[in-house]
Amino acid sequence: MSVARVTEIKSSSSKSFDDAVRTGLVRANKTLKNVKSAWIQNQEVLLDDHGKIAEYRVQMKVTFVLTD
Repeated sequence: MSVARVTEIKSSSSKSFDDAVRTGLVRANKTLKNVKSAWIQNQEVLLDDHGKIAEYRVQMKVTFVLTD
């Protein structure tokens, strides 16, 4: 029997949503053991003064296994 936990992570990137997800997961794997999945709960963009995208942000839920 496994026991898993879900934690919420917010990550950002100036490149893309994909890069924001990757950055968040790399950071999560440095702190958490046995990361198994991620669910993207929300995406948003921040605009600069000229109306162009300045930052991509994702809010995700990451599942990791505590015991096997």
